[in-house]
Amino acid sequence: MFRSHTGQVTAHHFADERVHHRWVDLRGVEEPLVLVREQVRDALGGRAVRPRVDDSAVVAVELVTNALRHTRSGPTGLAMDVYEDTALLWVHDGDKDVGAVRPSMCANGGGSSVLDLPEDGRGLQLVAALADRWLVWPTAEGKAVVAEIGLTDTATAAPARREPAR
Repeated sequence: MFRSHTGQVTAHHFADERVHHRWVDLRGVEEPLVLVREQVRDALGGRAVRPRVDDSAVVAVELVTNALRHTRSGPTGLAMDVYEDTALLWVHDGDKDVGAVRPSMCANGGGSSVLDLPEDGRGLQLVAALADRWLVWPTAEGKAVVAEIGLTDTATAAPARREPAR
């Protein structure tokens, strides 16, 4: 376990370096969004192309923001499982109502202006647009909202250049 400047982080690198797991404890963290952004970028740096690192950071921040705004417990942790070409981001909270997480659909029907849309309520739509898929997983303590994100450049389907293991 090591300490980030904003919280506790546990990282495991498996022997063959193809799988990386990181747990970020978000309980009691004053700046969870800063910590999550920092940890996602650190975990994916060198393992993904820059646009996918940025997409992953946005997805993680959106999921943590949803847990902050819509659960009594707030986010309890972020787990990251990073494989050769895919990352799984798990945002955990203590609320057991898995049915409470669903995308709200912003309908722009009838020619109304985009300026008439609500200012919030589009976080999961953003997650759906940036992640390959997402789902809600019940856990013993509550639930986790999980996003799967490919780490290759979708325009060229080229994997990120990996730094050699040290």
